[in-house]
Amino acid sequence: MRSGRLAAIAAAVLVTAACTAPGGVAGISTLPPAPTPDATASTPATPGAAEGASSAVEAAGTPSASPGGRRGEIDAATLKPSAAATAVKPPPGDDPVRVPPPRLSRFSYVFPVRGCRISYARKQLVLPKTTIWAGKGCSFVAPVSGTVHEVNAKNRWKSSTDHGADREGRFVSILGADGVLYFGGHLDTVAQGLKPGMGVSAGQVLGRIGDSGNARGGGSNLYFAVSWAVPSKLWWVRRGMVDPWTYLDAWLNGNHTLSPAQQVAAVRARVGATPPCRTLCTSKPGKKPEERPVPTQSADPDVVTTG
Repeated sequence: MRSGRLAAIAAAVLVTAACTAPGGVAGISTLPPAPTPDATASTPATPGAAEGASSAVEAAGTPSASPGGRRGEIDAATLKPSAAATAVKPPPGDDPVRVPPPRLSRFSYVFPVRGCRISYARKQLVLPKTTIWAGKGCSFVAPVSGTVHEVNAKNRWKSSTDHGADREGRFVSILGADGVLYFGGHLDTVAQGLKPGMGVSAGQVLGRIGDSGNARGGGSNLYFAVSWAVPSKLWWVRRGMVDPWTYLDAWLNGNHTLSPAQQVAAVRARVGATPPCRTLCTSKPGKKPEERPVPTQSADPDVVTTG
């Protein structure tokens, strides 16, 4: 009997303890942790204060993870790099490797004026050619290897007649190995011994720049034109059929294989090998001779043409 009473009392004690203790797993408390003194001091006293503190935290952004409470790499207030970030310098590296331009043709070209300061227009004014301004006596050189096509060593131009064939004064043209005709006019002198049919190499001197022809008094320059080979009577073809400045720019700036051959062939196919003259074709009317006319020559003896 006594042992039964003891068992009943023990069961009552256990039931009472279970009702009064917080729920959960034995040995683990389910009560919230007691606030620390710092946390208690910073806790807002009212709900309004709590909302204000939350807004302030959001406005300040994400706190810095830098040790010691220092700023990170970006200043949140100015959105600019911090002093620590700007002090970082990249490690030194090697100089960039200069890669040569790709080879665009099997031909090699040089700029047609050598050893002098130059300037030239990059737009068409009247004819498809360009005027390369350079000092008197500067070298006109072959832009590509080829053969001499025409040589005119005399300045026959007169303002009173303005014959089209004479307007460029002294000139030399070469037929390049690329099949393109290159023409240089307004020369002061032609290279001694230069004759049609002679082989020339790129960079070889063909003459000296001057102001012959209708450039007289306008400053020394090289009349430079690109076309295809024609007889001398078709002088309007040799004075230019393709705008040359794209190729001059390339040759001057280190791309020595950009060739005008394809463009020249396309223009020739479009207009024909012997197109009629359409711009600046006529000469000025001359005075009628009082006596019997002087016979004209069928070809200029000072202009020699190959082919």
